Amino acid sequence: MKTIQASDITEAVAGMCIAANHELPADVQAAFEAGSAAEQAPAAKEIFRQLLENSALSRTTNLPLCQDTGLGVFFVEVGEDVQVAGGSLRQAINDGMVKGYKDGYLRKSSCDPFTRKNTGDNSPAIIHFDVVPGDALKICMMAKGGGSENMSRVTMLAPAQGWKGIKEFVVGRVAEAGPNPCPPTIVGVGIGGNFELAAINSKKALMRALDDRHPDPEIAKLEDELLEAINNLGIGPMGLGGKTTSLGVKIMVAPCHLASLPLAVNIQCHSARHKEVIF
Repeated sequence: MKTIQASDITEAVAGMCIAANHELPADVQAAFEAGSAAEQAPAAKEIFRQLLENSALSRTTNLPLCQDTGLGVFFVEVGEDVQVAGGSLRQAINDGMVKGYKDGYLRKSSCDPFTRKNTGDNSPAIIHFDVVPGDALKICMMAKGGGSENMSRVTMLAPAQGWKGIKEFVVGRVAEAGPNPCPPTIVGVGIGGNFELAAINSKKALMRALDDRHPDPEIAKLEDELLEAINNLGIGPMGLGGKTTSLGVKIMVAPCHLASLPLAVNIQCHSARHKEVIF
């Protein structure tokens, strides 16, 4: 049995929140550089220049990549042989998120859905737990902004709609979103499961690196097919036209009820902010 101190988790989570909001992931940085080289339209090339400059400035000025520093979303894999001492795991993560947003001077965006009164500290953290074998604790943090989240959808297709229906819905959702999620985006797709699992999987899929090919060759081909169709829309960086509407499409598939075909699309903005830590 491995014992992890709650205070250590809190400190690690605080650091993740600050780092995620200041450090563009290396795979996204590389995709920006590739997109800049591939684009022909002057406006698209200029947007990529600005995005790369923004990334550099965020690392050197201690200013966040985006003023919308998002809600703190966490995917946590808890080993069966892990125990947390000095407090609960959920509270340790929430305390870390609060500390990170306070110490990093990050915008607090969490509010009451009716009064719109701000909670003042970005709490509560949104946490999804999975219990797994072993004695490791893995915490993945995503800073998810409102612009991209507002463009995400869940639907329940009829089974007969199949891949054709899935593709039409995903591509149509990106087309309808247009410039609103601040493209070039990353598109997470959850297929199967049920209503809530499809949504969770679509967001969890966004944690995959852009160069991470799906282990199932058939699913990998479907990801490529969706990405090609999305980029053929011509929306382009920040919606000003171009070849690069999305940097990648990531799919997660789960078995579903024989009467259902759940489908979720979670869109991530160009500032794909996430970090992970393993104890």
